[in-house]
Amino acid sequence: MPSKNPAFSRGFGNAGPGQQSAGWGNAPQYGTPQYGAPAPQQDAYTAPSPYGTTADMRYMTMDDVVTKTGLSFLVTVLAAAATWAMPGQAALGLALPAVLIAFVLGLVIAFKQIANPVATLSYGALYGVALGAISEVFAAQFGSGIVVQALIGTFGVFAGMLVIYKTGAIRVTPKLTRWIVGALIGVLVLVVVNLIASFFTPGGLGLRDGGPLAIGFSLLVIGVAAFTLLLDFDLADEAIRRGAPAKFAWYIAFGLLVTVIWLYIEILRLLSYFQDE
Repeated sequence: MPSKNPAFSRGFGNAGPGQQSAGWGNAPQYGTPQYGAPAPQQDAYTAPSPYGTTADMRYMTMDDVVTKTGLSFLVTVLAAAATWAMPGQAALGLALPAVLIAFVLGLVIAFKQIANPVATLSYGALYGVALGAISEVFAAQFGSGIVVQALIGTFGVFAGMLVIYKTGAIRVTPKLTRWIVGALIGVLVLVVVNLIASFFTPGGLGLRDGGPLAIGFSLLVIGVAAFTLLLDFDLADEAIRRGAPAKFAWYIAFGLLVTVIWLYIEILRLLSYFQDE
């Protein structure tokens, strides 16, 4: 049965040796159907994993996902703390280069599905530098409490969506996946249009000026980011079911890191709107 998760429509990419991957968005190919006699059915539970090519390869477990994800977040937090501790305005000079490099690295990891510790931890460290500088700016303007509130909010959303996923309150179906991906694209388009409009009109479309429309848009973005966590959780479960190699946990950790960083920044932005009032 074709996977409901878009990440599996192109296989595991570079996650394991000897694997071939289809183009992004294409369904997995199971061979050319033959007309006439029906093809023999194979027991899905006794069939060998399509991702295991060596007898001694270790398959990914949930412990791998938890360990790699925890280490990635630890590196990000330590980098952020070290950046915040820099004297004067030194951190601000590092923020933009770190964001740009992390953005390019993130695109490479995402589209090539690179699953190795160097790529994921480097991404976490770079964004940690950026988050440390951004948090310092917000703390200087609105007080350090806003950073603590954003951290608590981010953790709360993450834990809440994990509970929702584990209890099956919301099931990740192909239809839900399409809705979330569509919402992600829609948010990205609005952000880009608002940025372009800001070059001609102060405040652009008003999506980031702190007004009621900006508050509503931030709530929408936070909601989309929260639902994206469901796709991340489902990707981990499906990778385990399909027998992904253990190193694929680094790609799972990368996806969770991207979503949580996005969620934290958006919650921080939303809280700043209420501080202005």
